[in-house]
Amino acid sequence: MIFLEKEITLKDGRKCILRPNAPDLAEGMIEYLKITSGETEFLLRYPDEVKYTLEAEQEILEKLKNDPYVIMMAATVDGKIAGNGSIAGIGVKRKIQHRCSMAIALYKEYWNLGIGKAMIDYMTELAASIGWHQVDLEVVAENEQAIRLYKKCGFIETGRRHNALKFDDGTYHDEILMYKPL
Repeated sequence: MIFLEKEITLKDGRKCILRPNAPDLAEGMIEYLKITSGETEFLLRYPDEVKYTLEAEQEILEKLKNDPYVIMMAATVDGKIAGNGSIAGIGVKRKIQHRCSMAIALYKEYWNLGIGKAMIDYMTELAASIGWHQVDLEVVAENEQAIRLYKKCGFIETGRRHNALKFDDGTYHDEILMYKPL
């Protein structure tokens, strides 16, 4: 989806641009995926699972940029990717067409500056403009910081998926299911 850029002021006074993620950010996105995956255990992938080529990432971003039912948002600070978020429809069946699913991650150096909240607020505003009525997400149960942020943004806890994730160390972790009515 193509949408207007939005400038926000961070808690430290710097400016951040929320913009459509597009092919011009492909190289930075590959690096972002690798690094953020290693900064926290709370993302679904490990760094070694990021195997995109520059050309493949450019193609993916071009395709998604033009999809009216996918929101791909990048947050940039001083021209560098600080975070990425996405919202996409759950499915095309009439009984679930009102729902979409959200994911978001930031480089650790940009945590607690207001970027995550601004991205969630803008993405959910865009989701409502598309016509979705509900945003769903899953979060690792131990990710208390993210859960607090989601609740602050209006998300409601609806359940728990036990042993949803198995980490490389052999431990299992639950996911908390949350939703936000739009």
